[in-house]
Amino acid sequence: MSTSTTPAAAGALAPDRPPTLRRRRSSAAAAEERAAYVFLLPWFVGLLFTVIPFGVSLYLAFTDYNLLQSPQLVGLENFTRVFEDPKAETSARVTLTYTFVAVPISLVTALAVAMLLNKGVRGLKFYRSVFYLPSLIGTSVAIVMLWRSIFGYGGVVNSFLGFFGIEGPGWVTDPDWALVTLITLSIWTFGASMVIFLAGLRQIPVVYYEAAAVDGAGWWRQFRSITVPLLSPVIFFNLVLGLIGSLQTFTQGFVFSGGTGGPAESTLFFNLYLYQQGFQRFDMGYASALAWVMFIVIAFFTALNFLVSKWWVFYDD
Repeated sequence: MSTSTTPAAAGALAPDRPPTLRRRRSSAAAAEERAAYVFLLPWFVGLLFTVIPFGVSLYLAFTDYNLLQSPQLVGLENFTRVFEDPKAETSARVTLTYTFVAVPISLVTALAVAMLLNKGVRGLKFYRSVFYLPSLIGTSVAIVMLWRSIFGYGGVVNSFLGFFGIEGPGWVTDPDWALVTLITLSIWTFGASMVIFLAGLRQIPVVYYEAAAVDGAGWWRQFRSITVPLLSPVIFFNLVLGLIGSLQTFTQGFVFSGGTGGPAESTLFFNLYLYQQGFQRFDMGYASALAWVMFIVIAFFTALNFLVSKWWVFYDD
């Protein structure tokens, strides 16, 4: 009488894998793990260079420290001083004005140019490079100095206006126009957002626009009902990066005003005031408190964006 063995029984009766094969596989897994740690090592080193200064800065924020004496604990005195300091209030107002004017206009400009380039113009790569270039060099010291020269007394802008009999304002020396000049510089560097918008527009299927056109939808209805909803994740991404970058503005105000925040504190950004307290007056405790206030403000606006995004950002799922 013959007996048949089922596949499950045959598998159960089959001998285990050779010990040599198991050792080879465990050795390969260990080698991959070691390789992973080697590639992660730069990140761990960078984390140390971030976490340690964070901790030291948080400690100094509760001290009176001027680099010459040992830190003396003062509790919440530095943070209380931030909210009582009129210059801190002025710098916060300048920074928020700059952010909430420059970022929206820059995003609208970037999206408009991206939509024009998305029409399939000739020389797309050339135009994309031309528009992207200012975003690479717009925050450099040389470009800010050039911008100051262009808008300064006898500069190109006022000379051009004078050709038509128009007397240009003091773009650099007038407190009412100095911040406007820096906002214009920020808008001029819209190239990075434009490239990201252009990539997002290329991902929207053309069939949606074709179907909308058949139904009689005009360009504005197509923009509201197709472009904006499907591009909302990209808009959200550029908005968050733009807010964080603008709130941390320093180089433009420092170079433009020579480190003073002038004229009449019209370009005294919060980070510039922090720099003045820490590296000109050597009040490191107060400067650390200012830095943590800025960190909390940036975290608040970032969290607020993520909170409200569920009402206007749409994903495929």
